[in-house]
Amino acid sequence: MSKPLPLRYVEARPPDGVRVIGTLVLLHAFPLNARMYEPQLSLANDGWRVVAPHMKGMNGAPGESPDSSFDTAAGALVDLLDALHIESAVIGGVSMGGYLTFALYKWAARYFRGMILADTRADADTPQVVEGRQRMLALLREKGSAAVADEMIPRLLGETTRATRPEIADYVRALVLSNPPDAIAGALTAIMTRADSMPLLQKVDCPVLVIVGEEDVVTPPALSQAMHRALHKAELVTIPAAGHLSNLEQPGPFNAALSEFLTRAV
Repeated sequence: MSKPLPLRYVEARPPDGVRVIGTLVLLHAFPLNARMYEPQLSLANDGWRVVAPHMKGMNGAPGESPDSSFDTAAGALVDLLDALHIESAVIGGVSMGGYLTFALYKWAARYFRGMILADTRADADTPQVVEGRQRMLALLREKGSAAVADEMIPRLLGETTRATRPEIADYVRALVLSNPPDAIAGALTAIMTRADSMPLLQKVDCPVLVIVGEEDVVTPPALSQAMHRALHKAELVTIPAAGHLSNLEQPGPFNAALSEFLTRAV
């Protein structure tokens, strides 16, 4: 009997006849799961094997004990990469996916052929922000995943998306509701106890793509600009008419930026 994989994941492989260039590993945002990257699976047509792991417990997984620290989650990612025989990849993600990217780079930089930091930040939570996270934990325990979705979606999505594309809000809500409350609680605990990754930026020696939605109010463009200045081999792309979930709100421009980076820098 084969050993079960450490994490479940969404995957797309290049079609028959298309040369495999490399692997792209995408780490999901909070409080979503890996299905948020369905619009990016088309990058497989360009020759990239796309792997998007679910954090433990996400997407309704039965019997999985959620991770409550990014160091632990990074260890599970290393185990998955090894199990899938991935020796190097372009790795990154949106929001919380960026936090996990930093933790993975800290422990296992050898896997990084390139890095993607989208709508995320490198600094740790302030005490005031931690208080807000704790209030959300209390809300989650009292009213469940739906209450977290109701509170977060207006901030996750940009003004343009909320006004013109209500189906995106419906999709994000469905992703949140597919996650059990204990999995959301574990991820939230990891977020508010994460280390400050600002000192790590100076140590990143692979090409980096920094992406930010022009309308992102959770991690505003100024934060991405600061990360871009601190990194050695980085480029910055701002996505118009997008908020904090730029890959879902504007998948065309997001994928174009990613494809150009993969072609030119990686």
